[in-house]
Amino acid sequence: MQYKALATTWQKNRSNHRRRGEKISSENIIIKSNEGTDPRYGKKPSERTVEELLDLGFVIIDKPCGPSSHEVSSWVKKLLKIKKTGHTGTLDPNVSGVLPVALNRATKSVGFLLKSTKEYVGIMQFHKPVTPEKVKELFRQFTGEIQQTPPLRSAVRKVQRKRKVYYLDALEFYNQNVLFHVVCEAGTYIRKLCHDIGKISKLGAHMLELRRIKVSKISEDKSIKLQDLSDVYWAWQEKKNDELAKHIVPIESLLNLKRIWVKDSAVEAVCSGAALAVPGIAKFEENMAKDEEIAILSLKGELVAFAKTMLSSKEIAENKNGMAAKPMRVVMEKGTYPKCW
Repeated sequence: MQYKALATTWQKNRSNHRRRGEKISSENIIIKSNEGTDPRYGKKPSERTVEELLDLGFVIIDKPCGPSSHEVSSWVKKLLKIKKTGHTGTLDPNVSGVLPVALNRATKSVGFLLKSTKEYVGIMQFHKPVTPEKVKELFRQFTGEIQQTPPLRSAVRKVQRKRKVYYLDALEFYNQNVLFHVVCEAGTYIRKLCHDIGKISKLGAHMLELRRIKVSKISEDKSIKLQDLSDVYWAWQEKKNDELAKHIVPIESLLNLKRIWVKDSAVEAVCSGAALAVPGIAKFEENMAKDEEIAILSLKGELVAFAKTMLSSKEIAENKNGMAAKPMRVVMEKGTYPKCW
């Protein structure tokens, strides 16, 4: 089909297009207390063994067109012979691309990672002839905050809601087909976006093909096909090589939340469900608001828990006492760090 040529053009130039669409973020960390960390407890995420990664990691699957996201997640569980898997962000059966699949205890994080920014490349087909200038103007109208009602066959309530489209660009044109690149807030329906653009233009349009190329910080070059995953798992079991470790990313790699790093002495208290007190904080990111979902990390960079702030960054910086954050979901196992109370 003619639109396949557009997909080929994208594959040749995708690195340049991705750089144009990336959000640039700056990290400003405020030091509350200069603390060291005891090497006897915990472990840097980059130093985890394959067994540890299988218990608290993600496999980034290059989902093919055909199966549902749930089926792919189930196949990963069988391939890796583990007890539990879960995926972050559903892809329709006829959509391909990046599908992070959580392994075992990492499934606790799925609800918090579903909110990560998503990035796609796709092909939209207009039902009548359209000029490149007209398409670019339509795309400008649908960049920023938009109103969107989920499609009828989606599993969520059919009520209008606001979503953000950070970037929407037309890359190539072929007759009435447009190759486009979009970076958007989680929960944005690209098929519906194409339909709404066609409706506003009075020309009609629909999504012809779609591929997800990035979820949060994880891009498609980190993904692996199911067959390849089966092969590297077999090689790890039979030949005891470390190839499998290269295809499992630590849970921390997918975090897209502001962070608080805590002292070793505070880790076990948080693991026990206690609120994080200001004296237990070693450093934190600025611009955190009160009642914001954040990640609590150890000084080795390990995810301890997902939490909701009880104080803003400004208040944490100014206060010596008080409760700074309340755990919502503890991820680290109790006993990883010593009890200090």
